[in-house]
Amino acid sequence: MARPGQRRNGARRSTPRQQRPVADGDVIAALARAVRDVEAAVQRGRVTPSLRTKFQAIGLLMREQHAHVRDDESLTAAARAEQMKRLDGVATILAKTAVRDAGLLALLSEDAAVTPAARSLARDLLRDAGVEPEPEEEAPAEAVAAPAAPEHRVVPQSVVARQLANPFLAPDFSAAPPRPSRPRRLAGWELLGPLLRSFERAGDGEPAVMRLPEPSALRAFGKRELMPHQAQLVAAAAEGHRTFLLADEPGLGKTAQALLAAEAADAYPLLVVVPNVVKTNWARETGIWTPNRPATVVQGDGETVDGFADVVVVNYEVLDRHVGWLGNFGFRGMVVDEAHFIKNKTSQRSQHVLALSQRIRERTVRPLLMALTGTPLINDIEDFLAIWQFLGWIDDSKPLGELLDALEDTGLTPADPGFYAAARRAVIDQGIVRRRKVDVASDIPARRIADIPVELDGAAGRSIRAAERDLARRLVARYDTAMANRATTLDVDAIDMELVRRVARSELKEAQNGESGENVFSMMRRIGSAKAGLAADYAAQLARSAGKVVFFAKHVDVMDAAEESLSRQGVSYSSIRGDQTPSVRQKNIDAFVNDPDVAVAVCSLTAAGVGLNLQVASNLVLAELSWTDAEQTQAIDRSHRIGQTEPVTAWRIIAAQTLDARIAELIDSKAGLAARALDGSDEEVSSSSDVQLEALVALLTDALANR
Repeated sequence: MARPGQRRNGARRSTPRQQRPVADGDVIAALARAVRDVEAAVQRGRVTPSLRTKFQAIGLLMREQHAHVRDDESLTAAARAEQMKRLDGVATILAKTAVRDAGLLALLSEDAAVTPAARSLARDLLRDAGVEPEPEEEAPAEAVAAPAAPEHRVVPQSVVARQLANPFLAPDFSAAPPRPSRPRRLAGWELLGPLLRSFERAGDGEPAVMRLPEPSALRAFGKRELMPHQAQLVAAAAEGHRTFLLADEPGLGKTAQALLAAEAADAYPLLVVVPNVVKTNWARETGIWTPNRPATVVQGDGETVDGFADVVVVNYEVLDRHVGWLGNFGFRGMVVDEAHFIKNKTSQRSQHVLALSQRIRERTVRPLLMALTGTPLINDIEDFLAIWQFLGWIDDSKPLGELLDALEDTGLTPADPGFYAAARRAVIDQGIVRRRKVDVASDIPARRIADIPVELDGAAGRSIRAAERDLARRLVARYDTAMANRATTLDVDAIDMELVRRVARSELKEAQNGESGENVFSMMRRIGSAKAGLAADYAAQLARSAGKVVFFAKHVDVMDAAEESLSRQGVSYSSIRGDQTPSVRQKNIDAFVNDPDVAVAVCSLTAAGVGLNLQVASNLVLAELSWTDAEQTQAIDRSHRIGQTEPVTAWRIIAAQTLDARIAELIDSKAGLAARALDGSDEEVSSSSDVQLEALVALLTDALANR
């Protein structure tokens, strides 16, 4: 549609009764009259298809008129300000009307398809205002045959609200300035193949780390202290480097490095694309490392998305339905975790990631782009072409930008003997950072526990949360009955903690005797089963990135579910259980220790938690919580023992917002007490029953406080 402003001579204007006529050529007045008609109809509850068409036509004309007023050099500053003020009034009515109906709200999204009927009506509105629209251009033939957009695309309402907060201005990003042309000595050479071969030809032990500056500080926001290797990457971002392939081994804090690099680069809003199992952990880590930057996690169709957050975390599995609004959000940075997930460029998720990256690079000068993966670069190097493309170093056929300049600056061609070493260095200096645990062993503790919170979605998660509420209600009912039977009356608003503990002890005794229905033991077993697939997914990711992994679970059904998940993913495993004969058990242990193809040992926490030597692995996954810190420590010590050459990391999978998270906190709080007791303190070492009791006490106390 043409820019409004050309007056149509002799145009006939419609003048509804009881409304002041619109001056010839005053499009804004026509919009104001039309939007008031729509507002009145919506207030009466009459949201018809024709009304939606009119609503969209008004929005379309409003954006066009805003662009016209902004670009009209004939207007004085005062006249432009007056026109903008009038448009703001129309926008306010439009926004207030939209929030009354979800269908109208979706029509304000930038990626909402404009119907032919809305375009036609917009042209009629122009004519009513005395403006002749320019002739419509015919759509090219191939556009008619273009495939339709995916059926299930969504725009969260809070994202629309963010757009409505400033409905006219799309994110004001300047396109990257064109690069000055220079003679290309390598113009006729095929370069991607030689670049890949430059990594294949590298000798063992050759570093794969860009030149990093010395860190200026090790403390982040005065609270958490960075390890020196982490601070080096953050310092590089602070000095202006903007693309990183961060390939540190698991356990070296890639998440913190990415978040603090974004802070150093002021790369907000920041998009983070991650596997499902770690998306909750990303939100948690954002709160720890950059507490002044609110994060939001995209779940399902995005009903709970905070459109005003600085960090948006989305998992690969739902990216397809959100890619539309994510592309228009105005991100200045993007992080892709477990970036080897995009190695197949023909997959839908890879195409979405690459499209979003290109969108950001087109609209932002020097965005921060980070690909995180623990997979070594020397394995299947062709898989990293997609990652290099995500980072903007190459396209489908050739190197781009700074990488191409660096290759030109070598003065060499692929026919020269020294080209491959120089080319490898040129790629690495674009931002490849690869450190192993053994390389930075002095930076990290010899043994540490890292929690990975996960959300239990779907029917299983809802069932567990409902069962936990039922358990809390049963405890509250017992408490209320005991209070009612007392001879003396106490302050009804005060919680009697002595009575709370008596109720909890009674519940625990019945649970131990099998007398109650849903109890703390059955709850934890159900939570373990619900976590099994997510924990197995994380173990598989670790195995691909860092080698052998030990997977611990308490219950047989959790082990069964984990082994089934690993089989589906093509991950070889050994099973170490309590019901095996000694010969079978030893055979499976030997397979894990000696066979390089066996990546995971799925172990019973009770049967394999003692007496085994599994130091071939430096990463463990604790899929279920033990009841004591001592039992947890015994499991970790299967790998953290004499002969272990690398720091050991135990990854605890915690079901967020459930009893699981409470028990994890209780175990940790008791761990310090146990350590003091072992060191000679007079304190009594806590038992498993202490944790079970305290979990019930906490559950009942919270329920009483919140009712």
